[in-house]
Amino acid sequence: MNSEHAQPGSAKYVLFDVDGTLIDAVANQRQVWETWAARYGLDPVAVYQVALRTRPMETFAAVAPEQDPRECLAALHELEDEDVRSGVYAAFDGASELLPGLPSGCWALVTSNYEHRVRGRFARTGLPVPDVLVDATAVAEGKPSPVPYLLAAERLGAKPEECLVIEDAPSGVESGLRAGMTVWGVNAPVPVDGVHRHFASLHEAVPDILAFTTGPHRDPAV
Repeated sequence: MNSEHAQPGSAKYVLFDVDGTLIDAVANQRQVWETWAARYGLDPVAVYQVALRTRPMETFAAVAPEQDPRECLAALHELEDEDVRSGVYAAFDGASELLPGLPSGCWALVTSNYEHRVRGRFARTGLPVPDVLVDATAVAEGKPSPVPYLLAAERLGAKPEECLVIEDAPSGVESGLRAGMTVWGVNAPVPVDGVHRHFASLHEAVPDILAFTTGPHRDPAV
C-alpha cells in the first residue's frame, strides 16, 4: 500500500464519513429518491441510478430539466427530513463500540449531508457526536474536493499528514487523498482505488482504528 501521506508516529486524528461508513442509509436514500421521483411522474429506478452518480442539482437537471431545481431540492429536503424522523435505519456493526472508545478531540465527522440530519440519525442510533462536524453547508466545494477534510483538520488543530480518513465511497476517498491524508476504506467488497488499507466492514477495522488512536502511534498505512 502507498504510505506517502503518513509519517510514522505522527498521525493521531480520525475523520469519518457518515452515510455508508458509520450509518447504513442505503435503503433510506433509495426510498427518498424513489418517492421524490414518483411525485414528478418519473421512473423511480432510473432516477435513483442517476442520483447515485451525481449531486442533487445535477440529478434534477438530468431527469427533470423542465422543473424548477429549487422546488425539486425543497421537495427532496422535505422527504429527507421526514426520513430522519420516521425512517428505519441503523449504525453499522462496530460503530457503537468504536466512537465512544475514541479520545475526545481527536475525531470528526465529514459529511455531504446536513448537520441536523446527522444529529437526528446519531440520536436515534445512540452514537455520540464529536465537537467537529463538517457538513454540506460548511464548504463551498464538496467531495471529491479536498476542502471538507482540510476544514475538519483545521478545526481539530491537525495537520493533514496527522489525519486518518475512514471512507466507503470513491468521491470521499479521492477527497481524503487530495487533502494529503491517509485513507482507509470500509464497507466495500473490493478496495476503492487509492485507499491505503481496505476492510470489508467497519467492524473489521475497529481494532486497528482504536489501536491507532489510543495506543502507541505507528504508520497507519501499514
